[in-house]
Amino acid sequence: MSMRVLKPGLLTSIQDLGRKGFQQHGVIVSGAMDPYSLRIANMLVGNEEGEAVLEITLLGPTLKIEKDCLLAMTGGNLSPTINGEAVPMWRPIFVKKGAVLAFSGCRSGCRAYLSVAGGYSIPSIMNSKSTYLRAGMGGYKGRALQVDDVIDFNEASPRPAKYGLNVFSTVKWFVDEKDFMPDSKPVIRVTNGTQYEFFTESSKVQFEQELFKVSNQSDRMGYRISGPLLELKEKRELLSEAVTNGSIQVPPDGNPIILLADSQTTGGYPKIAQVITADIPFIGQVKPGDSIQFARVTLRDAEQSYLQKEQLLKELKISIAWALKEFILYG
Repeated sequence: MSMRVLKPGLLTSIQDLGRKGFQQHGVIVSGAMDPYSLRIANMLVGNEEGEAVLEITLLGPTLKIEKDCLLAMTGGNLSPTINGEAVPMWRPIFVKKGAVLAFSGCRSGCRAYLSVAGGYSIPSIMNSKSTYLRAGMGGYKGRALQVDDVIDFNEASPRPAKYGLNVFSTVKWFVDEKDFMPDSKPVIRVTNGTQYEFFTESSKVQFEQELFKVSNQSDRMGYRISGPLLELKEKRELLSEAVTNGSIQVPPDGNPIILLADSQTTGGYPKIAQVITADIPFIGQVKPGDSIQFARVTLRDAEQSYLQKEQLLKELKISIAWALKEFILYG
């Protein structure tokens, strides 16, 4: 045994970077809604960046740690505690056997990511451990965690370089989250969608200048957003075509839908925009009821933003690896 679920929380599931390479067969990608937070959580415990973690949504679980482990929490701040004591995020934490890790109120963001050194012992399906909830595939029995579920850890024996009597030990250094978490009213950058020119000029202007509110009818498949109604210049019949994470479709009612990690592989609604790759993690941290604004950028801008963020992550990985050697020993 390694970790037992005492309370499951609102929605806690196993996710990695997704089930890639099978969309042509109608298999969706799934994976983390905020892949940057997932990658950093794994860096902080010495795992490969794409290792599976727990994705925790809004109201987190209560977990009993049944084996000494090194863990880390990134993403949204869901007020984590260990044995009732507040515990910091965005840094490695060594936790002793018997401790209880709990989450309470959501202070910022929407989703937290919990990694453990060695990773969770979960079988891969189509090269991924991600849970696709609608199909009951992957992850822990193809579903969200429930009371009394037990998740084993893969073999890893980290311990602090200096032992103490406390239930958990951590470090003074941490990852600065400001580059990886959105503002309270984020501006999401987009490029033109395939059918951008089909929309009226007033709709194009409103799409960029007005705020949109995330509906409660939103999930991992897509965020429904409400604001000014977007209209086509004329009614058109469209053939279904490929869609992907971040595609923004506009159904006949004029309220856009941002397709996300669990979205279908094809869609027939006109697409006004595509969220750039560097900003997709920000969408994953927006809660229902929050407002967002869109800003149109060029494809070159989108590529440059992606490369800059990847360079930042590369440098961060090197820094963490060196700092981690000072904190833990293995064996």
